[in-house]
Amino acid sequence: MKYMYTYDFMESVRNTNQWLGASARAFAAYPAMAMTANPLVEWLGAWGEVTERSFERMVAKPDWGIPSISSNDDHRDHLVTVETIVSRPFGDLIHFKVHNRKPKKRRVLLVAPMSGHYATLLRKTVISLLPDCEVYITDWHNARDIPVSEGKFDVEDYTLYLVDFMKQLGSDIHVIAVCQPAPLTLAATAYLAELDPAAQPRSLTLIGGPIDPEANHTEVTDFGRSVTMGQLEQTMIQRVGMKYRGVGRKVYPGLLQLTSFISMNAATHAKAFQDQIFRVAKGEASDHDKHNVFYDEYLAVMDMTAEFYLSTVERVFKGREIAQNEFTVNGHTIDIGKITTVAVKTVEGEKDDISAPGQCKAALDLLTGLPEEKKAWHVEPGAGHYGIFAGGSWRNNIRPLVLNFIDANSEPAARPKPSVVAV
Repeated sequence: MKYMYTYDFMESVRNTNQWLGASARAFAAYPAMAMTANPLVEWLGAWGEVTERSFERMVAKPDWGIPSISSNDDHRDHLVTVETIVSRPFGDLIHFKVHNRKPKKRRVLLVAPMSGHYATLLRKTVISLLPDCEVYITDWHNARDIPVSEGKFDVEDYTLYLVDFMKQLGSDIHVIAVCQPAPLTLAATAYLAELDPAAQPRSLTLIGGPIDPEANHTEVTDFGRSVTMGQLEQTMIQRVGMKYRGVGRKVYPGLLQLTSFISMNAATHAKAFQDQIFRVAKGEASDHDKHNVFYDEYLAVMDMTAEFYLSTVERVFKGREIAQNEFTVNGHTIDIGKITTVAVKTVEGEKDDISAPGQCKAALDLLTGLPEEKKAWHVEPGAGHYGIFAGGSWRNNIRPLVLNFIDANSEPAARPKPSVVAV
C-alpha cells in the first residue's frame, strides 16, 4: 500500500464519483427531461445532487463560519475573525477575535483532535464558548499539503507543539483537550510542570480521551490490540500522490480513515443518505438542512502523517506509555506526578463507544502529586462521544460545569520553584 499509485487511485475513485453525481444532476436538469412525468428522472437528479456534494466535501477544508456572536455585556452582535497567533508547518495556534468587545477574563485553549477531521469539528464548541471566553484553538494542517522537506511529525512533536502553544499564551490560560489529544495534553502539562513551572496552565479539562485505553474496551481499542504494527503499516500507510504539495510523504489518508468511520455504522449512514435523496427528490431538502450541516463536516477528512498515526497506536494504545507514566519526549521521561498546582477535570459520556467511561478518568490516578481538591470528574448520563463536546449534553450540562471549574481555578496558584541543581 505504501505507493503513490494507491493514493492516486483512491483520489481517482473519489473524483469519478463526484463527476458521476454532477453528470446525473445535469442530465436530469435538461428541459427535455420535463416533457414526461417520470419520477425516475427526479430520483436520478436527487441522487446526483447528494452524490456530487458528498464526494466534493471529502477534499474541502470546512470554513469556521462564525460571522458574529452576541455579547451578554452590551447586548450587541460582534463580528468574529480568525487570527493566527503562532504559525508552524504542521499546525497553527489561532484566536477567534471578537471585535469591539473588551477581552474576556476567561482565556481558553481548545486542543483539537488530529484524528481524521479538521479542527472545525469543534465549531459548535467554539461558538458556545465565545460569548464568555477568549477562545484559542490548535488548527492542525492536512499532511498531504506539507512538503516532505518539513520533516516528520509524531506524538512527541505533537506534545512539543502543545508545550510551545501554552508558553505563548501564558500561565493564565485554561486548557480543554477533546478526545484524541487528551493524553498528549496531559503529558505536555507534566512536561511544563517539571521543566518550566511558570508556564503551566491554571486548569486542564480532558474530555473523552483515551488516557488508559485498557480501562474500558471499545471497538477502537480492540482493533488496536488485534493488529500488529507491521500490518498497520502495510495496510494503512500510503504516499501522497502527485496532485498535492506533500507529494511522497507517508500518510494515513483521510479517505481511508473515512472508510473506517463509515464502516463502524454503515447501516445508519446508508439510511441517512437514502432518506436525503428522497427529500431532495420531493423538494424538502435545503442547502443547510440537518443532513448537510452534519455531513459537510463529517465527510471533510484530512491526512495524518504516518509517524503520528503509527506512534499513537504503538505508544498510547498498545504500549500504554501515558497510562503507565512512562512517556518520553526527546529522551526525557515525563512524570505526570509532577503536576501539583494545575486543577484537572475529566469528562466522559456514559454511552461513548469511542472512548468509553473510565479511559479518561484514569488520568486522575496518575496525578499523585495533585491534591484531591484539585481533581474533578463528570460522567454525562446517556451521552455519546460527540454529545460531550458539541451536542445538547455539552450545551446544557457540561459547558456550565466546565466554566464553573475554570472560574474556581482562575486565581494564580502557588507555583513550585524550579529545582536548583548543584554543579
